Amino acid sequence: MLTAALARAGARVTAVELDQELAAGLRRRFDDVVEGDALRVALPCEPFKVVANLPFAAGTAILRRLLDPRVPLERADAIVEWGLAAKRASVWPSTQLGTYWAAWFELSVTRRLPCCVFAPPPRVDAGVLRAVRRAEPLVPMRDARAYGAFLGRGYRDGPRSVVGWGTLKRLEAELGFDRRASARDLDAGQWAALFAHTVRRRL
Repeated sequence: MLTAALARAGARVTAVELDQELAAGLRRRFDDVVEGDALRVALPCEPFKVVANLPFAAGTAILRRLLDPRVPLERADAIVEWGLAAKRASVWPSTQLGTYWAAWFELSVTRRLPCCVFAPPPRVDAGVLRAVRRAEPLVPMRDARAYGAFLGRGYRDGPRSVVGWGTLKRLEAELGFDRRASARDLDAGQWAALFAHTVRRRL
């Protein structure tokens, strides 16, 4: 259904389908069909968009691949399990993975889809998670690995483990957070600003 709608709209579509029988049916109707696992198929080297109904069990793993800042993804509209959509797009409480992705993508939930609209219906509701690449990233792509490590420590041990108490005290008014806040109390912009401050101090 998604492939047909996109093709009618004039999009140049590459359909990715894991199921052999469904892939064969797609090939009878469309020219560009890849039979394979979305976790392993080659991704385009040029900017591309994704519209997908992701398997609930593999939603996070596929999104990890697509939202890697080195991948030239421009935008994704993905149907995922509701809990995943709400958790990753949430401003508060923030999550380590959602904060990392938000350095390069604006994340939002654009729609809730009750389980009854699917055939067969899943056990839980779904949501459309939208990721749009930022024109100006919060963190330079060259710092992606370092930022991931910074967030890993910060979410595990708290903001004071990556930024000193005096710095937190000095920046709380400027960035709009309580210096005693836990990791989940800081949003993506605040985490990126703290990281930028630590990078500047090292230069």
